[in-house]
Amino acid sequence: MASTIGVLGCKAPLLQDRVCISRTIECLSVRENRVCFAKRFCAPTPLARISTRSVHRDQLHPLQINAMGENAEKKTEEKTETEAKTAEYSASMQQAMGTTLEYRHELGMNYAHVLTDLIVGSCLQTPADADKLKDAGVGVIFCLQQDPDLAYFGVDLPAIQAHVKELDGIDHYRCQIRDFDPYDLRMRLPVAVAQLHNAIEAHKGKTAYVHCTAGLGRAPGVAKVRRCHPKLESIKAATADLLTEGSKQVVDLKWEGGPKHVEIAGLDVGWGQTRLPMEYRQSENQWILRRELPVGRYEYKFVVDGVWMTNPELPLSQPNREGQVNNVIEVTDTAQSGASKQLREQLMQEDADLTSEHRAKIRAKLEEIANSGQW
Repeated sequence: MASTIGVLGCKAPLLQDRVCISRTIECLSVRENRVCFAKRFCAPTPLARISTRSVHRDQLHPLQINAMGENAEKKTEEKTETEAKTAEYSASMQQAMGTTLEYRHELGMNYAHVLTDLIVGSCLQTPADADKLKDAGVGVIFCLQQDPDLAYFGVDLPAIQAHVKELDGIDHYRCQIRDFDPYDLRMRLPVAVAQLHNAIEAHKGKTAYVHCTAGLGRAPGVAKVRRCHPKLESIKAATADLLTEGSKQVVDLKWEGGPKHVEIAGLDVGWGQTRLPMEYRQSENQWILRRELPVGRYEYKFVVDGVWMTNPELPLSQPNREGQVNNVIEVTDTAQSGASKQLREQLMQEDADLTSEHRAKIRAKLEEIANSGQW
């Protein structure tokens, strides 16, 4: 099924042009609720040959008949369960990322060539997928998934890693980034890019396969563009972090009144299952969260007795494409120099670009991160 593609024209300055991110990142949006990929590592299943000799049911032993029925029933149950998980994952992705993109885990790996030596795609599901990647000329498998991502779809990563070790000319790397979490992407992006660069340098002449779960958020953010919805503000913020100084600031978020339980979603923990519990101060009749955050802009929502809501008395974001509105907080560093503030503001603009001096500074920092493994 063909998909109608629309270019939003959003651009983000790069961490480094050769360190696996292109000069600009264009965010593509799919107007339908389904995405089809033109290429797959999984070859089409050939039609089964029909035997000219028929076998009557009464020729089979009762145990064979029972086994056939049980196997068919088990496969149907497994397929139904996977499809249900896929639908739930896609719904969470669409809500968290403000996108209409859809992931279909039951269809196997999907991918896109973004450079001659770089592929971005969805997760490996079985050890056999590593064989398909090796046959495609891949020498680096770079996994961005966390353990909960793997457990959700029942992916046996140790088995995949063990099989990769048995293959010649291909290695498995892992740099974990939380799913649906723009803040964690911002914080981990320099490390991920530096490690990916080192892996590619160690396998010159081979192709790198960068993947998250669906291949639509974290992986395109670390690598380049495909039909995806990476958090461009996270990429811009990570670039600004590398080029400007600035320390973390303490902020207080408050909710008036006395509900039974108040939490915060979003902020620096993303829109997944993680919530930040607020503390109730009876003397003030307020729920308060004190949090230390780096300079930047953060969106969040209050979860009041299990119900997601905004506080209209606090700053609000503009509605996204789904019409959703969040509370927003802008964290600034009063001790930051005027030049650094101005540069960060420039880098966060839609049409921002990097000078040759900026690129040289970023390259030096990424090499430092690659050597130390710390950021």
